[in-house]
Amino acid sequence: MTFSVLRTVDAWWVRTPAGAARIDTAATTTRELLADRAAIAAAAESTDIVAVESLSLVSPVTAPCRVVAQMTNFASHVKDSGMDPETVPLTFFRKTSGSISGPDDDVVRPAHVRLLDYEVEIGLVFGREMPVGSVIGAESLTDYIAGLVVTNDISARDVQLPKTQFYEAKSYPTFTPVGPALVLLDADELKRFTDLRLRLWVNGEVRQDMTVADMIYRPVQTLRELTRFQRMDAGDLLLTGTPIGTAISAPPKAVQFIANLLPPSVKWKMFFQGQAKNPKYLKDGDVVEAAIGTDDGAIDLGRQRTVVRYAR
Repeated sequence: MTFSVLRTVDAWWVRTPAGAARIDTAATTTRELLADRAAIAAAAESTDIVAVESLSLVSPVTAPCRVVAQMTNFASHVKDSGMDPETVPLTFFRKTSGSISGPDDDVVRPAHVRLLDYEVEIGLVFGREMPVGSVIGAESLTDYIAGLVVTNDISARDVQLPKTQFYEAKSYPTFTPVGPALVLLDADELKRFTDLRLRLWVNGEVRQDMTVADMIYRPVQTLRELTRFQRMDAGDLLLTGTPIGTAISAPPKAVQFIANLLPPSVKWKMFFQGQAKNPKYLKDGDVVEAAIGTDDGAIDLGRQRTVVRYAR
């Protein structure tokens, strides 16, 4: 049975058809809450309900925790980045959990960043420890993955690309909006993972719209690779990649060939001069909305709404 868990600053809640019921728990972290499943189930049966709209929601994934992410994991995004989906490797990077923010919090662009991008992604939330060397199979996936969340992997492209690393460019505070809900799924529900559709809008304009059918490396294969070197614990978060539609796009092959003949400083100067003309990068006051769910509504991770603010 699906449970949609919400969080406010001082409490945990379960979403019900009538609203939200408070969970009677002493848990202060996601890890602690996931160990108190009986309290979650009991709250789902409660008749003491408040309107969800009356709650000021924060991220249902608490920090500190591990935040691991997959690179270029949708075929459409790989092609748009100028690569071949048949040969792209399964690759990971880390983000700081200090980048986690709530589903309605502002996204704050640091003053030195110029090219701010978005990436709607499904977040997998671990429900138990996954030590290095764990045996992962389709039948045991729900032993490790407790539920799913909407995430937005905000990226400072003008920091990421010249430095050829992701950690700084994706780890500034507010660069990982999470929520609104942590949706706990059972094994049968998780089988519908490929039916999930990821969508993102900027100022009401659809920028990303794709189902998981476009995903290259899916959770079982991902966890098998990850457990070769990385331990994960209950409450940790794994981002699984984004589809086509981000602001950044690879230049034509001919332009790439010529650029590769130039010194790096000249190449990047030319590239960023061109990117500065791209209107899709996020601007001060832009409203970014992200939602994930199945088309029939059977699984709904909710919809987050964040506003971009430029630091002065």
